[in-house]
Amino acid sequence: MLATPSLNRLPAAERGITIGDFLVPIRIGERMSARLRHLALVCVGAAFIALTANLAIWLPNNPIPITGQTLAVLLVGGALGLRRGVLSVALYLVLGLWLPVYAGHAHGVATIAAFGQGGLVLGAPGGYLVGFLIAAALVGKLAELGWDRHIPGAVGAMVIGEIVIYLVGVPWLAVAANFSPDMAIQKGLMPFVLGDAIKLVIAAGLFPFSWWLVGRRADDR
Repeated sequence: MLATPSLNRLPAAERGITIGDFLVPIRIGERMSARLRHLALVCVGAAFIALTANLAIWLPNNPIPITGQTLAVLLVGGALGLRRGVLSVALYLVLGLWLPVYAGHAHGVATIAAFGQGGLVLGAPGGYLVGFLIAAALVGKLAELGWDRHIPGAVGAMVIGEIVIYLVGVPWLAVAANFSPDMAIQKGLMPFVLGDAIKLVIAAGLFPFSWWLVGRRADDR
């Protein structure tokens, strides 16, 4: 289980609290029920992922574009925690079944997987989309345990999230596009390493800074 003494970095009373709990302004939050606040955060998270999905750069002869999705998923998972982070990504995935919110304005179940040609046909980006869901869960859980409050923990959580996305996405791409393992790595991993490293630094820095701001606001009261 994740909730082991070596992974818990917070007193018991603070576990489960993430930076997302401070995103709703106090005056607005006081007028909303807890359930409505959670729903609002989930919807905002899904919208944020959808917006970054279409900030895309397509590479020659590559079915997987460079997008801002990875950064968005890590931020949403870390900010909202396990349940809300997973629900945000799940809502985004469900919306993409009908609306053009996947990368390149794609949509439809075939982008992930569909039955056809006598069997299950995987969509090339489908593994990354599924990986987003798992990464949001892991990063969200680690954030609930306090990993995001300091730079080393935030970096560790973001790295774990990145690794999970590629562990699902690259083999899925190999099957979907009939690539060899080497080709799948060349197409589905190597072009993104530098950009994802930059995204990781941004995400890992934002969380400790945000917690520092929250602490400053509390001290000013």
